[in-house]
Parts: sequence; C-alpha cells; structure tokens
Amino acid sequence: MAIDVRSEIRPLKKVLLHRPGSELEQLVPNSMEQLLFDDIPYLRGAQAEHDAFARTLREQGVEVVYLSDLTAQTLEGSDALRRRFVEDFIHRSGCVADSYREELTEVLLSLPTARELVCKTMTGVRFDELPRRGRGSLSSLRSDRTHFVLDPIPNLYFTRDPFASIGRGVSLHHMYSVTRSRETIYSDYFLHYHPEFAGQVPFYYTPDEPFSLEGGDILNLSAEAIAVGISQRTMPEAVERLAQNIFRDEAAQIRRVLAFDIPSTRAFMHLDTVLTQIDRDKFLVHPNILERLQIFELTPGKRGAVKVRRLDESAEAILAEAVGVDRVQLLQCGGGDQIAAQREQWNDGSNALCLRPGTVIAYDRNYVTNDMMEEAGIRVLRIPSGELSRGRGGPRCMSMPLVRE
Repeated sequence: MAIDVRSEIRPLKKVLLHRPGSELEQLVPNSMEQLLFDDIPYLRGAQAEHDAFARTLREQGVEVVYLSDLTAQTLEGSDALRRRFVEDFIHRSGCVADSYREELTEVLLSLPTARELVCKTMTGVRFDELPRRGRGSLSSLRSDRTHFVLDPIPNLYFTRDPFASIGRGVSLHHMYSVTRSRETIYSDYFLHYHPEFAGQVPFYYTPDEPFSLEGGDILNLSAEAIAVGISQRTMPEAVERLAQNIFRDEAAQIRRVLAFDIPSTRAFMHLDTVLTQIDRDKFLVHPNILERLQIFELTPGKRGAVKVRRLDESAEAILAEAVGVDRVQLLQCGGGDQIAAQREQWNDGSNALCLRPGTVIAYDRNYVTNDMMEEAGIRVLRIPSGELSRGRGGPRCMSMPLVRE
C-alpha cells in the first residue's frame, strides 16, 4: 500500500526523510532571513545528527526512504520525464531562473545521473556556473559571487511540510513562503510517476489552490478525524478547501476536521510545534496556546458544502472525543516552568515523533520536557540536536510517515 496513515500514534512502518545536503552550505548571513533560517547549521554535524535519527528509526523497525532517492528513481527511466522535471522546476523557481531557462536547462540536463540532477536542483546554481553565453548580463557580472540564478532549498530536511499523508491519500501543498514553494515538486513527481505510488494516491489539495497550507499543521487524530492548524503558514480558507475536497471522496473515512486556531508567530509556526500526540491518551502541548486556543469543527453539509461551527468544550474534551478515549492528559512543554517552556519551545520541545503508543523520538537538548514525559510513562528516545535544531524544526517536522500499522 502506497500511503496509509490514519493515526499519529499507531506503529510507524515507513517514513520519508531528507538527509541534509550541500544546500545547507549555500546559506550565508545575508540570505538567512530570505531562506527562513535564524542561524547557519554546520553541515557535517547536521548530517551526523540526521544519521542518528534515521538509525534510531531503523532500530525501532521503521523502513526509512529518502526524498532524493525516490525522486531520482522516478526520473532515471525516462529522458522525457527528466526534461519535463527540469522545465517545471525552472518555471517554479521564479522570474530570475525563468529568464535563464536555456542556460539552466543545459546545466541541469548535462548532469550524468538523475540523482546528480535532483541534488543540483536542491543545492542551487550560481551565475558563474552558467554556460559562458549566460554570463554577460548585469546580474551575472556583479561582484557578489554568492548571487544565485537558482536558489538553494535548505529547508528540505523538514519533509513534514510539502505534503501530508491523510488516510490513504495526500494533500500536496501551496507553501506559505515563495522560498519553500519548490519543495513540493519532488513529492509531486514521485507521487504521480514513481511505480510504487503512481495512480494509487488520491490528492486532496494541490499547489494550484490559492491558499497556503503546510503539513506541520495536519494531525491524523483517527481514521475519521484530522486536526488542522490555522497558523502563520496555513490559512483558514485552505482548511475549509481541504475539508471540502476530503468530504467529496466517498472512499475517504474522514468526516470531521478540527481547525485549531493558534497564534500566528514564528515560534508557533505550525500546529505540531505546539501540539503533538505521544500516547493514546496523552498530548504534548505548549502552555502558552491554551488560553488563546479556539477550535472549530468542519463536517459535511448539504450539496457538497462544508458545515462549520465553533466548539465551546475544553481542548482536553475535544481531543479525547476525537481520539476515542474518556479523557486525555496535556503534558506541558517545559514541565510548566515558563522560562523552560519558552527555551525548549524555541528548540521544538513540543515537536515529538510518536513511533508507537508511548514511545517517541525527541531532541536531547529539551531535557526538562523529556524528563517530564518519562515521569508520565512515556519512553523517550533522545537524538542529538545541536545543528538540526537551528532550522527551527523537531523530529516530527523532519519526518513524513507514509505507512502506519
């Protein structure tokens, strides 16, 4: 089965990752804000930490597949598809890249393997890498040699955001930032053309939709219900459109979408940075959202419409009903200490990846939150995080489940 995810906590069987590559080495202080970074990770350290993450997953019986591998496998059997991918990628890269379409096409298609092609689109292309005829423009003659005609994509190791597994289908996203808009092309191609996925996956959202939606805002609470955050990165119109598209699919089990309206700030950029399920009856939550949280319910209405209502019950009661238990416990990031909560939230203390009920992967640096989870009976598998955390995303952000038991 290509995609099957109907829970946040059922045993994880197969997951998609992206090992950080040389795209991180293209970050410089002047480009950090544009590329959505607060600091520059050390690549070798980030790779070692990511390898530890993948190793932990495999040791727990999870099959790990990589974004670059799936995309390369998709392209390697067809020169026509490879050319189409390059043309599509350049077009999605904006006006500068599009104005050097011929030169970029030559550079990318000259690469000997599909894997090198995929990795080069991730790393970016500078003006001084273009064929000589493309170097005579004003832009190419500037003294700043860090100027890119095709920007790098350093956020790729957060595979949670470009698409989301929902039941046996996916939502392929319209990303909030232009910087991240090209990230969806890799999953777009392997989901449509890789023999393991082609023709087997219904799409509930596409980048052609006008409203931004990102995967960190989508939680699979049960086979019948999902939660979607209204956040800095996901618009309320996108939540409604996603719900409508799911409800139109008669094969989809989901008949309830819970919209969690959270503060629109960088620290709380996605729902999963403030709320993740870690056991059948336990959630990890950042305490600062609880007083301001509003929750809405979307259900199928008449003649294809979506019925929306505000829920007045507590978050605990709403979540308990959604996951099918009598009550849930909300464990607060930082153990209830406001200073610890703010510090560990900045390093994704609330962003744990559940491998099975009561077993999670978390960053080792968030020791207050990790100790609190263990005191509550949760098994915490700690992974190193000195470099990975600089990108402002945790273990859940870095993983896209493809199959859960």
